[in-house]
Amino acid sequence: MSLKLTKKTHACVQLSKDGRTLVIDPGTFSESDAALGADAILVTHEHLDHFNEERLRAGLEANPAAEIWTLRSVAEKISAAFPGRVHTVGHGDAFSAAGFDIQVYGELHAVIHPDIPRITNIGFLVDGSVFHPGDALTVPDRAVDTLMLPVMAPWSKISEVIDYVREVGPRRAIDIHDALLTDLARPIYDSQIGGLGGAEHGRLSPGDSTQL
Repeated sequence: MSLKLTKKTHACVQLSKDGRTLVIDPGTFSESDAALGADAILVTHEHLDHFNEERLRAGLEANPAAEIWTLRSVAEKISAAFPGRVHTVGHGDAFSAAGFDIQVYGELHAVIHPDIPRITNIGFLVDGSVFHPGDALTVPDRAVDTLMLPVMAPWSKISEVIDYVREVGPRRAIDIHDALLTDLARPIYDSQIGGLGGAEHGRLSPGDSTQL
């Protein structure tokens, strides 16, 4: 069954199929209700624009059957409040969450600056089709149909973004991690990534959806 992708603000996305919903990275920059309605929640790392404890708590409290899969640094912050519902995963793990098949890739956040210690970061491949890398340019060991592309961040430049699309080689790349990208800059990014990345490139406004 095809996936429905709904873009939330910044790095948060919602995937739906067969009446069930998966939410990835409902952080502080995303909507306050970003995790509501989720049957499963994935969190790539602990930075506030990807992890917001209040949003996670709201999602788990609204749906007593909802569960979270994330790395240890995030799980340690919330697992005590929700025993048995927060699962720690890492690179190489595979699991099912609310009917979605998930594979985990990556171990470290991209380098922000050599003087800043790197934290852990994982990416999630959903149903062998959609890859969300979090804050890293992780390349899965298999073909990806749709790459959720961190298009602008303090740790990247556009040449790296373009080369990342080329290396992953998806059929299409859809922008995430874009809250700091101004409307003035968007046409430049669209033109250069679309023209040089070698894949169909698009972006969605928060709240917009597309069928994958």
